[in-house]
Amino acid sequence: MARIIAVANQKGGVGKTTTAVNLAAALARAPRRVLLVDLDPQGNATMGSGINKRSIETSVTDVLLGEAPVDDAIVRTAEDFDLLPGNIDLTAAEIQLMAQDDREQRLKSTLAPLVERYDFILIDCPPALSLLTLNALTAADSIIVPMQCEYYALEGISALLDTIEALRQRLNPQLEIEGVLRTMFDVRNNLANAVSAELVNHFGDKVFRTIVPRNVRLAEAPSHGQSIVGYDKGSRGGIAYLGLAGEVLRHQRERDQAAKKAAKETSA
Repeated sequence: MARIIAVANQKGGVGKTTTAVNLAAALARAPRRVLLVDLDPQGNATMGSGINKRSIETSVTDVLLGEAPVDDAIVRTAEDFDLLPGNIDLTAAEIQLMAQDDREQRLKSTLAPLVERYDFILIDCPPALSLLTLNALTAADSIIVPMQCEYYALEGISALLDTIEALRQRLNPQLEIEGVLRTMFDVRNNLANAVSAELVNHFGDKVFRTIVPRNVRLAEAPSHGQSIVGYDKGSRGGIAYLGLAGEVLRHQRERDQAAKKAAKETSA
């Protein structure tokens, strides 16, 4: 059964899409069965996966609005993961969903038939605590929070944590933090090091050991419609995202082992 992970932070420019695309590609290399859902109207995850957002005939918008079955929208990428593409039409979809009674549950219903087909479903969220992001967090088992180690990032993460807690109480009691990911990290920056230390102090083992550095190759990859794993897996960015995939897989193994142990104890 798929582990559904939302990649979210209401602050823009922190590496959400970069993380979603590269983690999908790295997990596919593991190999694992992966679906990436582009829930951002900018459609950058779609373009970064090598799919032209302007030419797609059926998108996640059509599925959310009940105008097409999910299998009609899923496309296979060149890097061996599946994609549920998104584009600017998501903006209109969000407005239409506002009037629906089950508006926060639409994505969860969409993904329900797919959980047996994949090992991981990753959701790239828009840079806002919008209805689309609420849909992602309602559907997700956990959330990866990419963030730059700067002062304003600490301000923003507190608002996100408040939203997660509210969602746990109202819509998704199982939602947990998969991990906080430090992105665009410059080890020479004293403020970055200080904020990084504060994150570890506050979140403990919820901070991924992997740190994604500032890396030119990482910035170049999307312009070629590739992940960093496909473009240059030996670069510092490529090594970082392969490391992140390793951590995510380790988390899953630990959960599986804990579940088996609990099942044994129950049956005994």
